[in-house]
Amino acid sequence: MPVTDLALLVDAARVAGTIAKGYFGNDPAVTDKPAGAGPVTEADLAVNLMLHETLATARPDYGWLSEESEDSAHRLTTHRQFVIDPIDGTRAFIAGSDDWAHSLAVVEGGQVVAAAVYLPMRDLMFAATRGGGATVNDLPAKVTPAVLDGATILGTKPNFEGRFWQRGMVPPIKRAFRSSLAYRLCLVAQGRFDGMMTLRPSWEWDIAAGALIASEAGATVTDQSGLPLMFNNPHPQVPGVLAAGPELHAGLAQRLEPPQVNA
Repeated sequence: MPVTDLALLVDAARVAGTIAKGYFGNDPAVTDKPAGAGPVTEADLAVNLMLHETLATARPDYGWLSEESEDSAHRLTTHRQFVIDPIDGTRAFIAGSDDWAHSLAVVEGGQVVAAAVYLPMRDLMFAATRGGGATVNDLPAKVTPAVLDGATILGTKPNFEGRFWQRGMVPPIKRAFRSSLAYRLCLVAQGRFDGMMTLRPSWEWDIAAGALIASEAGATVTDQSGLPLMFNNPHPQVPGVLAAGPELHAGLAQRLEPPQVNA
């Protein structure tokens, strides 16, 4: 039988983990990307090379979008696309934290249809197909039925500043943080945290896989304005991400100020 897209992603993510662990904690070479785009390590590049060779060979007609590859408009002409972050949470990787992940997705018609997020140091494999539910290490993943008051939300400190909230009033929520956006979305899917938000433009490769996994686990996942996320955009960013169970998502969305340009 032909290998499904999900099986292809899961297998590739595990190989990526083996490669990345070979560099982890061994002082990998680090360079800074142009225009303040952040650091990249030799591990990011090695994983990206393997993923491109493996996935493009298996699906030569799919487009390719990766944080560590030069983008090409060719992907806009393809029926399906791989959307890849070889290592999401590179700063955590460099710092020796376990909270980095490989994020792999397949997109069709602007929607993610298969996804895998793997954390090698924790041996956590999150996976989902559109309409097929989400799993963590092959067990069903499900979001918490949280309400606004007292909810714990994953996000950076600036998201909790009054300027983002109506009348400057931050709701009674608690903050937690993990470096990887993909992992934050998966932690919501797993029910370990109630929600996540990022109120700044987000690169598709950071969120595509995690967005499907959270959605298939029962979360409402939108951009900051409450609109559905769309992928394979000419400029591969979405305007923020908000993910939580339906009631909590609605409560957060109602309290947030409308997005501001360059906020």
